[in-house]
Amino acid sequence: MANQSRPKVKKSRALGIALTPKAVKYFEARPYPPGEHGRGRKQNSDYKVRLLEKQRLRAQYDVSERQLVRAYERAAKTTIKTGDALVIELERRLDALVLRSGIARTIYQARQMVTHGHIQVNGKKVDKPSFRVRPDDVVQVRERSKDKTLFTIAREGGFAPDGETPRYLQVNLKSLAFRLDREPNRKEIPVICDEQLVVEYYAR
Repeated sequence: MANQSRPKVKKSRALGIALTPKAVKYFEARPYPPGEHGRGRKQNSDYKVRLLEKQRLRAQYDVSERQLVRAYERAAKTTIKTGDALVIELERRLDALVLRSGIARTIYQARQMVTHGHIQVNGKKVDKPSFRVRPDDVVQVRERSKDKTLFTIAREGGFAPDGETPRYLQVNLKSLAFRLDREPNRKEIPVICDEQLVVEYYAR
């Protein structure tokens, strides 16, 4: 399983990024790793720097090591920069796009919505968070699930991201639906990561 039992706030501090909206205020107050010696810790080797960046990318998409390796292997076969292709591969996951659309508040919530069978793609139920959405695919909450409290909040914009909706998505929150218009561009994807370090980690 990709999900970790480690509290999200501690994990956020260890990785140097806020993984959930709730973790933001805690991370801002203590922007250093948890533990007695958190303030004094330093990334003092190339390996540690690359490992941390890989873990940061994994955490933002809540994927397992095996899933990340597979995405890297697919990315390495493309004609574009491997780092860009890797982030684009992950961004096309169904749970990631459910999050970006504003239907879910966190990647963990998005994953749960998918695995519990609340989401459909092109009219068919899909319960695999790793499902790769293609351009022109239409994703929406299933009719039988729309009256649930979470989706009522989402419909009113309660989970909508603070910034603009990514340009590669056409979102209709009132209908709890969105369409992937085109493949994302790396610069448009709101992920904090130096993907080249991740590529170097796997290429070592």
